[in-house]
Amino acid sequence: MKKLLAMGVIGLFAATMNAALADENAELVIDGQAFVTKLDAPADSPLSEILSGWRFRNDETQSLQTDDFENPAMIFAEYGQELWETADGADGKSCADCHGDAAESMKGLRAGMPKWHEGKKTLFALEDHINWSREEHQKAKPWKWESQEMLAMTSYIGLQSRGMPVNVKIDGPVAEWWERGKELYYTRVGQLDMACANCHEDNYGNMIRADHLSQGQTNGFPVYRLKWQGMGSIHRRFKGCMDNIRATPYKRGSDEFTALELYLASRGQGLSVETPALRN
Repeated sequence: MKKLLAMGVIGLFAATMNAALADENAELVIDGQAFVTKLDAPADSPLSEILSGWRFRNDETQSLQTDDFENPAMIFAEYGQELWETADGADGKSCADCHGDAAESMKGLRAGMPKWHEGKKTLFALEDHINWSREEHQKAKPWKWESQEMLAMTSYIGLQSRGMPVNVKIDGPVAEWWERGKELYYTRVGQLDMACANCHEDNYGNMIRADHLSQGQTNGFPVYRLKWQGMGSIHRRFKGCMDNIRATPYKRGSDEFTALELYLASRGQGLSVETPALRN
């Protein structure tokens, strides 16, 4: 049965093996700033070129992201700014009380995430950093991973790095996490017996049902997905992929998903951060 299911999925790929990208000559420009959405792959990459997920979207969706007034994700970033300036927790502090202007203090943070947290001696996603700061410095309750507050704050903080190149560290104490993420990426799981690579490395650019498969780059997260009619984290997307292949998903914020996030970010080194991006 597992082989039959897998053959069915392969058939879906085969039906549209030569699907073209929405517009191969399109360029992402926001407020006059040009974004890097296409790169030559480094020699050690399994890919021939590095492509942002923006390049796999249709013309209408691409256009919406070029205009901050039309991009619905910006509503979440605006809410994030409000939260940044609002006091919370037993200590009655706001993020701004310690960090000041986010445009300066948070610039570049999203581009290097996930990263090692020396105090906790573990790999932190941006959500982990936010909740650690809330508990440690504000004496506030942590936000749930997919809460509106967390999505708003990650959108706002990520916005401060928009246009900067993805630049995650994969050596030192995070090296073993990177290896773990790579292993997860290539391991077949679920009833369909598929790995991340089967879709996002072997079949990117093809269609599976109505979905135009991308390389699974993470440089735009959190993203507003038209399918979701709302924002979502990269861990939500991981869960969705695992659900699709009928595998038991890891929890959002788990070591497994954070390791996978690091590995995927490294595959997109040099792409511009697009947070908060828009996808189908």
